[in-house]
Amino acid sequence: MHIEKLSLFNFKNYEEITLNFSEKVNCLVGVNGTGKTNILDAIHYLSLTKSAFNSIDSQNIRFGEKVFSIRAVFSKEGKHSEVSCGFQEGTKKAFRIDRKEYERLSEHIGKFPVVLIAPNDVDVIREGSEIRRKFFDAILCQMDNQYLDNLVKYNQYLRQRNSALKKFTFTGRVDYDLIHTYDRSLLAFGKSIFERRSEFIKDYFLLFQRHYSLLSQNKESVTIIYKSEVGDEAFEENFNLNLKKDLALERTSMGVHRDDYKLMIEGKPLKKFGSQGQQKTFLVALKMAHFEIIKGLKGFKPILLLDDIFDKLDSFRIKQLVRMIADQTFGQIFITDAREERTKEILKELNIDATFYQIDKGIVKEATHGEEKI
Repeated sequence: MHIEKLSLFNFKNYEEITLNFSEKVNCLVGVNGTGKTNILDAIHYLSLTKSAFNSIDSQNIRFGEKVFSIRAVFSKEGKHSEVSCGFQEGTKKAFRIDRKEYERLSEHIGKFPVVLIAPNDVDVIREGSEIRRKFFDAILCQMDNQYLDNLVKYNQYLRQRNSALKKFTFTGRVDYDLIHTYDRSLLAFGKSIFERRSEFIKDYFLLFQRHYSLLSQNKESVTIIYKSEVGDEAFEENFNLNLKKDLALERTSMGVHRDDYKLMIEGKPLKKFGSQGQQKTFLVALKMAHFEIIKGLKGFKPILLLDDIFDKLDSFRIKQLVRMIADQTFGQIFITDAREERTKEILKELNIDATFYQIDKGIVKEATHGEEKI
């Protein structure tokens, strides 16, 4: 699968551009702040129906304007599809495939998968459990539409239950029948989510471990531990007994929305004991496993987006990653780098052809093998 053409209108810092891409390696180069990452984000939008960096759609409109649109032609297994996203302030975001609008955005997720590696991925390691849940949920949602539906419904009932808990505290009256209705749904959907997460992490970890060993030359042992109270035999009983506490807290304090994934190196928390290089390697291996598990499930290679990936990796780990590109492990790839010569040198050393796009304040010039094309 690959993108043949991408068109942006009033998206972030781009007024209006249309770009044609190579099926293989596309390098977006230019100083920081010129809009390299915004092109990757537009591709992410068309895959996952949202920005990777700013979830507020109105803040992705070019300054001073009121509407943006993104459109691309995807080629997958010999079939072409036009995917478009449009948003106007004060209206609902619209997504279309071949000019037919989706009734629900969730219907689109997983059709044109991408894997993005970006500097803010370090939050998966450094921040709290919510970030890690979102990270792994994003992978599962691209893999499994039923999981996505269960997660959406679970979160809907969770919001409704939390809203009811706040109302009961305010009024001083508890509607137990309503609470039990929410509880039955949360327990049922929560159990399905827990079981799918447990099944997923076993297969995913084996892929992750292999990629980490390749990138690090087997220098460290790493582990991912999925932690959930939902797996306890007494969970349902404890959940029901917890209502008094939930009323006091005005929120649901037990369930899969509290799950965590413990990231470990040499038996210790990666967050505290991993070096910058080890943390970056861990993240790259997480994304490589993401790529491989999607490829195995879908039967084709997702698009790989590498945003500023060469920073914080030593030369050996960079070359290991680029060798995977040379071995055609991946399909279409997008690489951003503020240091054009560094990228050219790395690709040249391994004899990898690439198309370069020189970006300067929303203006893009295409150059193949360093020679500018008009």
